[in-house]
This record gives sequence, structure tokens and C-alpha cells, in this order.
Amino acid sequence: CHKHIFLWGRVSQLRRLAGWGHECFEYAKFVKERSEIEINYAKQIRNLSKKYQPKKNSREEEESKYTFCRAFLTTLNELNDYAGQHEVIAENLTSQIIAELSRYLQDLKTERKTHFHDGRKAQQHMESSWKQLESCKRKFERDCKEADKAKQYFDKMDADINVTKADVEKARQQAVARQQMAADSKSDYSSYLQKFNQEQNEHYYTVIPNIFQKLQDMEEKRIERIGACMKAFADVDRQVIPIVGKCLDGMTKAAEAIQPKTDSNQVVESYKSGFEPPGDVEFEDYGQAMKRAVSECSLNNSRGEARERPAGKGKAKLWPFLKGKNKGSGPEDYSHLPPEQRRKKLQGKLDELNKDIQKETEQRDALTKMKDVYVKNPQMGDAASVDPRLDELGRNIQRLQSEVQKFEGWLAEAEERMPSKSDTHRRSALYESGGGGTAVNSNCAQDRESPDGSYTEEQNSEIHVKADVADAKPLAAGTPEFDDEFDDDESLPTIGNCKALYPFDGHNEGTISVAEGELLYVIEEDKGDGWTRVRRNHDEEGYVPTSYLELFLGTDAKGAVTYI
Repeated sequence: CHKHIFLWGRVSQLRRLAGWGHECFEYAKFVKERSEIEINYAKQIRNLSKKYQPKKNSREEEESKYTFCRAFLTTLNELNDYAGQHEVIAENLTSQIIAELSRYLQDLKTERKTHFHDGRKAQQHMESSWKQLESCKRKFERDCKEADKAKQYFDKMDADINVTKADVEKARQQAVARQQMAADSKSDYSSYLQKFNQEQNEHYYTVIPNIFQKLQDMEEKRIERIGACMKAFADVDRQVIPIVGKCLDGMTKAAEAIQPKTDSNQVVESYKSGFEPPGDVEFEDYGQAMKRAVSECSLNNSRGEARERPAGKGKAKLWPFLKGKNKGSGPEDYSHLPPEQRRKKLQGKLDELNKDIQKETEQRDALTKMKDVYVKNPQMGDAASVDPRLDELGRNIQRLQSEVQKFEGWLAEAEERMPSKSDTHRRSALYESGGGGTAVNSNCAQDRESPDGSYTEEQNSEIHVKADVADAKPLAAGTPEFDDEFDDDESLPTIGNCKALYPFDGHNEGTISVAEGELLYVIEEDKGDGWTRVRRNHDEEGYVPTSYLELFLGTDAKGAVTYI
């Protein structure tokens, strides 16, 4: 009995232990939280990669040609793939550990319930058997007492001479019956005691040990399963290491592919203007008596320009570092750009137009084939339904082809105007006096700064010196006659008129702002750089894009005045 209580006291302790599946629940919770961390981390990495991706704009192609930009873009893409591997970790943790543990815990719960049910059933059976044994023992005890009483009563009646023989016989029969009952109870008690001892032996040496063994096996399997999950926990990380390594290798390879010299050359190639620097300014000997043409070798275009330019525009022109740019997109032919940049822009525009023509042509060819199929097989569709689209594509192609011709003309013009080095070596002209000498009118190299901060080469404007060569007399430098001639050349003569077709803000140095429809005087025509020099009044003059003006030069000037 004490052994029974002791063993089942231990079973009760086992039932109260928190270890039954508690570790599995705790570990599943731990893995779930780790999975959530991986998902959030991957999301943050993806957002970081997306944040620094280049915006979809016109500069994307420009930036992608630099090696360091491509390396950074590769790093962002690899980082995005790296984030994907952390999503794989989270997915595998969920499918290989959390889901498996969840199913296993359900099976574990069912198995544990079954084992404890069998244990309770065995215990209840033993308790029932014990109660029945106690009952048999008490019955045997009562029957023995009753048999003793009956025997003592018989002996008393038998010894009493006053009792009738019938009463004695009755007492004897009662004593025999009680004795028989006691013998039967003893037999039952003995038989059941033997049975109980057998069952108790089987209970404590077979049934209960088997239940304990099953519980032990279940616990060992549970611990083994947790160990397998811990191993899988590490393997899930290990599985993505090769791919993560490839992502890191991609970042390293992209960084090693950066070429500083190539990038700097790309910048030079992208922004070079194509202009040649000005030639050497020749020495002008004022000590000799002469009549000379106006020299235009300096970067200030003419000797009088510095004086006539309004205050604030007379500072030195550091053309590579000017900040001023024309606002807006500029004229359609890009004449506001330096030659090299203009050529690139025109070539890029031509490439776009040719791609559009190819696309429209492919659509037209496809629709033409479809129409032919409809004509041959009317049941497949109406051929006339295709005609409106074909007409529209034809008009589009014609329009694009006319645009191509226009831009090809501008491109040819830009390529023809690209200066060569030989153009920069020109000499200024001087009228040499003496004898019957003739005036030699040659030009010097004069590279004018265009308003966008780059140089354009300008041929010498035709300034006629009204002097009779035959009557020319030597003039000493600094004489009143020479000074007067110099002062007369300060202001360039008017060579025509013009009308502004578009407004121009003229923010850059050397330019002048004009309003649409404004009438101006032309003092220097376009020399191939896309700029015309105009004058509003005696003090205001500057350059305006030629494409913004309607010019009336020479003999047309009078008509222009009348027209205006």
C-alpha cells in the first residue's frame, strides 16, 4: 500500500512539472520572434535600396555611364538581393521549424493525454481492487466473530440443564452455519487476496513501468525534436550563406571596377564645348604713322565694348567658371549651346526620331499584313477598320521624317562650324603708309565668349576705314588726328535692323534682354556662333540668339523700317 502511494505520488509530481511540452512552446515562440526580426530587417534593407535608387528622369542615362555610379547601382541591387535572402531565412524558419513544431506539439499533447489516461485507469483499478479486498477482509472478520458468538451460545445452551433439547439443537445448527459462513468468507478473502496481490504485482512491475517508459520515450523524443529544430535553425542561416557571399562578391567586384580616369574623361567628353582658345594678340605699333583697321583680337570683342557696357558687366570673363545659363530649353536647333554640345544634342535628337520612325514603321507593316489577311479572309475581320490607323501612322512617319531632315540640316551646319586649329592663327591688319601703298585688310584671331560661358570663334567684322590711301599721311601716335579716328571707331556702325520674335531674358554677361516684337539695330551679324550683336540705344547693346530675331540687313533694312 505504501509502495503504491509512493509511486503514484511521483506520477502526480510528473503531471505537475512544467516540462511537458513547455520547452517546445517556448522554443517555437523564440523562432517566431526571430522570423519576425528577419522580415522587418529585410523590409528595411529593401526600403534603403529603393530610397537610393536613381530617379526615373532624363539624367539616369547620363549618370549610368560613370563607373562609380554603376558600381553604386550594382551595390544597391545586390543589397536588394541580400534582403531577399533574409526573407528566405524567415520563410524557412516558419515552414521548417514553426509549422513542424506546431504539428508535433499537437501530437505530443494527444500522446501525453493518452499515457496519463492509462495511468489513471490503472490506478483506479488498483484502488477498486483494494477496496474489494478490504471488503472481503471485513466480511471474513465479521463472520469469524459471528461464528465465535454462535459457538459460545451453543456451549452455554448445551451446559444449561434447564434448556430443552430442541433449543440446544437449534443453537448447535446456528453455530455450525456461522462456522460455515466464516469458512466461506475465509476462502473468498484468501482467493481475492491472492488475486489482488497478483494484480498489484502486475500493476507495479508491468503496467506502471510500461506507462513510465512510454512517458520517458515521449520526453526523449521531445528533447530530440527540439535538438533537431535547433540544428535546423542554424542550417537555415547556413543555406543562404553562399548566395549572401555572391551578393557581397558582386559589391566587391563593382567597387573594383571603378575607374577614376575613365569617369573624368567621360566628364570631359560630356561637357567639352568644341571651341578653340583665342590666338595670340599681335603687337600694334602706335609709334608708326599709319591708318589701321580696328583690331578685334581681345576677348572683349572690340575696344569700345568695355566702355559702352553698362556697369556691372565689365568684369573679367572667366568663361569656364561662369554660373549664368540661359533659362528654359533654348531654341529648337540648340544654337544657344557650344558647337560640341550642340552636335551631341542634335545627334541624340536624331537618334530618338529614327527610333520613333522605326517603331511607327513596324506598326504600319504589322497593320498592313493584318489588312492583307482581312482582305484575303473577310470572315476574320474588316479590312477597312485598319485604314484610319494606317493613315495616322503614315502621317506620323512623314512628320518624323521631316523632323529628321530638319535636324540633319542643323547637324550638318553644326559640324561645318566646328572650328579647326588652323582657324585660330590669324593676323590683324594695319594700313601701312608711304609711297602708293595699298591698305591690307586682314583679320586677327578673335574668339568671342558666348553668353553661356563658352567661346565662339568670330571672324573680323567688316569695319571700313574711310581713308584715301593715296592721300594718306604719316600720323604720329597720340596726335589729335589719330585720337579722333580712334574715338570714331569706338561705336560700331549700324548694318541693319531686326525684330525680336521671342522674348529673351539676357541674364548672362555680354547679352541683352529683349521683348517679343521689339525693334533693334544690328551692329554685328552672326559669324557662325548663333549670336547677333544688337543695339537698343547708344548705351545698351549686347548679344541675342540669332534664332530669336528676324533680320533685315543691307538693302533690306529700309524696307524693314517701312514694314515695321
